[in-house]
Amino acid sequence: MELDINTLRSWATVASFITFIGIIVWAYSRRNAADFDEAANLPFSKIDEPQ
Repeated sequence: MELDINTLRSWATVASFITFIGIIVWAYSRRNAADFDEAANLPFSKIDEPQ
């Protein structure tokens, strides 16, 4: 197998795509849903205090 710049670019593209799919699976997993819901409501949890 000859390793040239186009082969390297192809492997980088495949690695990036696999990473992207992993992030999508992690973000939409039901196991993390409660944590994400809690994080989404954080801005509304504190009462505004005068500074």
